[in-house]
Amino acid sequence: MTKTFGLFLLTAIAELLGCYLPMLWLNNKGSVWLLLPAAISLLLFVWLLTLHPIASGRVYAAYGAVYIATAIFWLWSVDGVSPRWTDLLGAGLALTGAAVIALGARA
Repeated sequence: MTKTFGLFLLTAIAELLGCYLPMLWLNNKGSVWLLLPAAISLLLFVWLLTLHPIASGRVYAAYGAVYIATAIFWLWSVDGVSPRWTDLLGAGLALTGAAVIALGARA
């Protein structure tokens, strides 16, 4: 379970970075060269999703929760915006749902 969570975390960071870098370029906060690491990051994101041994729909559902939690952390650490208690509660609920999905898959 720890390995899977770590893999999901790496996947979420790759996805966030792959989307964040083009946004910087589109908002004139970075050069067009940001698109190259963004594309590499999105390729890494797709490849990481293929490393999970269970059914893809279940993987995507559980991954979504880890993505939500990682995005809230990104909001704070990269964007400099403090999460609201509702952000943290929502991420916690999503992670609880992911745990139910993951534990149910093992049964």
